[in-house]
Amino acid sequence: MTDPVQQETRSSAAPDADRQSSDDADDDHLSDLEDGVGCTEIWEHLSERRAEASARSTERAEE
Repeated sequence: MTDPVQQETRSSAAPDADRQSSDDADDDHLSDLEDGVGCTEIWEHLSERRAEASARSTERAEE
């Protein structure tokens, strides 16, 4: 089992620049959304992206 205190210490020891680039990579898929949108808007946005990706995948498979 992981010690939460040690885990927090390790993660807080990371430089801010590393944390920032990691955060940016984690939320790039939300860059099209405006600040302040709610859960429903985020859910719709993600669903649309998945549907588009699925459609592209199906088109490639048919070629």
